[in-house]
Amino acid sequence: MAAKVDRADRRYFKRVVEPLLNDPHVEWVGEITDKQKNEFLGNAYALLFPIDWPEPFGLVMIEAMACGTPVIAYPRGSVPEVIDEGKTGFIANDLDSAAEAVRRVPELDRRVCRSVFETRFTAARMADDYLKVFEQMAQHSDHEYAELTA
Repeated sequence: MAAKVDRADRRYFKRVVEPLLNDPHVEWVGEITDKQKNEFLGNAYALLFPIDWPEPFGLVMIEAMACGTPVIAYPRGSVPEVIDEGKTGFIANDLDSAAEAVRRVPELDRRVCRSVFETRFTAARMADDYLKVFEQMAQHSDHEYAELTA
């Protein structure tokens, strides 16, 4: 498990999270650099993303998919929009279904996770989409301007 523990979260981390790190199946890595993140996520079996708030985007899910790593997450915020169920990961409603999803990870193809990232989430894709929106806005504005000046 890798994460940055912000000052505001340290008490909670010490009280709630740290005692759980004694499990022999859990390795606490702490905060990692951007360079380390690619290797860490790329070598992960899956990314567990059990958020309980309405995350507006979930960049870490995209970063995992870019490394070909499937994502298992609760259906909060953007999760249903980012994960292609059964293709790039699994959406789990609770702890039991998340554990079952972990067992199902071998059903997923890591190359597909990367391919979906390439298709949907690259900077080039975002730039192309912005250009299309700007072009539509420009055409709409020209049309409105012509009507107003006629």
